[in-house]
Amino acid sequence: MAESDNILTKLQDLLLYLIPQLNKFPRDQKFVLGDRIETKLLDVQEFCLRAYYSRDKRGHLLEANLQLEGARHLVRLAHALKLFSTHTYGVLAGKMDEVGRMIGGWLKSVSGVMRPPMAPSR
Repeated sequence: MAESDNILTKLQDLLLYLIPQLNKFPRDQKFVLGDRIETKLLDVQEFCLRAYYSRDKRGHLLEANLQLEGARHLVRLAHALKLFSTHTYGVLAGKMDEVGRMIGGWLKSVSGVMRPPMAPSR
């Protein structure tokens, strides 16, 4: 499935950008907040990899999506604590948003459930 290869590539790009940024954290946050962010995103990568090789993709994708959401909140917290610059935060948010949309699309395709079109508002 080409789509999952793309998700894995995007996750690797995200991690390659993120890890050097986490190494710049002060020591007291590097091993607390930095480690939590890195672990959550590595978990997202693992769940996507499991989904790629598994028959039950939906469960793994739901867990990947949950872990990604947790990582988003932690990255937002790190930015609020001024541990990420506004530029770095913007890049990370964009990359995580892209991964989230890809996971959502993959989840939609494996669920086979299409939402009914919304009725036009009057």
